[in-house]
Amino acid sequence: MNLPEGWRLARLEELQADEPRAITDGPFGSNLTSAHYTETGARVVRLQNIGDGTFNDAPAYISWDHFESLRMHEVQPGDLLIASLGDVLPRECLAPATLGPAIVKADCIRVRLSPKVDSRWVMYAMQTPMVRRWAARQLHGVGRLRLGLKAIRQIPVPLPPLVEQRRIVDILEDHLSRLDAAEHLMESALRKAQSLPDVSLVQHPLVARAPMAALGELLAVGLSNGRSVQTREGGFPVLRLTALKDGIIDLGEHKPGAWTEDEAKSFLVSPGDLLVSRGNGSRPLVGRGGLVVDSEPAVAYPDTLIRIRVRPDRMQPEFLALIWNSPSVRAQIEPMAKTTAGIYKINQRDLCKVRLPVPSLAEQARVVAELGELRVSQARLRAIVLKARAQSAGLRRAILSAAFMGRLTEGTNSVIEEPVNV
Repeated sequence: MNLPEGWRLARLEELQADEPRAITDGPFGSNLTSAHYTETGARVVRLQNIGDGTFNDAPAYISWDHFESLRMHEVQPGDLLIASLGDVLPRECLAPATLGPAIVKADCIRVRLSPKVDSRWVMYAMQTPMVRRWAARQLHGVGRLRLGLKAIRQIPVPLPPLVEQRRIVDILEDHLSRLDAAEHLMESALRKAQSLPDVSLVQHPLVARAPMAALGELLAVGLSNGRSVQTREGGFPVLRLTALKDGIIDLGEHKPGAWTEDEAKSFLVSPGDLLVSRGNGSRPLVGRGGLVVDSEPAVAYPDTLIRIRVRPDRMQPEFLALIWNSPSVRAQIEPMAKTTAGIYKINQRDLCKVRLPVPSLAEQARVVAELGELRVSQARLRAIVLKARAQSAGLRRAILSAAFMGRLTEGTNSVIEEPVNV
């Protein structure tokens, strides 16, 4: 890599503070487990706290006595925090001034930097395409990839003089703050667009003035839980819980079950069935429903789902699917969900009590058609936002590349070319 005059390529470990254990990971094994967490005390920095350039404030605590015994893993404001496990590596942020006494957990690396470098410069270096490409060659592990402590110590950092680091970072943060503002507006627009169908449905005059009925009064057949089956190659397919996507059931999301087609017969799904999640670790997801719209492939549903079949003379399945995931129904389901071992669950008896608006069949068809047009517009907006998101990410990479090649201070905004591999 060609660096500007006066720059050098340093390893991260060369930039650490002159003190013992300036680079350290968190305690492993029984020294720190979730059983040690308390309601208050010293903070524990976990993987979920380390965003890509931002500290995510998801608090966890340990007792003060336990904190004192783990002081060698302490985090101070301004320390560089690096995640060694995850989809994006290295993922990093700076410890905020408001953190208070804290330690890092396993798979979280704390780097105390020398006062001879700007900590912001080193953090942004971790986000450059150059370092990400370098790190990709160091990853190891099965399933979840890991960047080990040994590799993290060797991360290459282009290093100009301290005054130049600060000057470039100030310009860099001005550019990135504008990108952040644009991305915030895009995300806000997408959130509003995603809520439009729900708001329009609840406020639709045909829905708002419709008579109400309990789900139990609308059923063609009783609610039915699926069956739990083990996986067996060559067996009859059974849906996975991941088949439930955005109000639709993806019949392609299945596994081979340890049963025959004849054994699965009473659990086969049909177009018009609404399948509802019986349980989830997140309360907002329990009881969510998805409509079966296809007849192929033939597949059964598991015990993690409840099947709803409504009377065709009372309710269209398409209308049921719309109303089921709406705020008015969620407001009934979520208080009903009971938690066991961290899993929220809903049962058939409670679901039968859920009250739904029941317009005439013609009015239901009109609502479905109108909301369908709105969802098409929503999908178009989502596609536009996703494209803008990708462009923003590309521009962010280009700006970071330019900064770490010394080009942000050349009096030009031409920053598109990325550096060659280290």
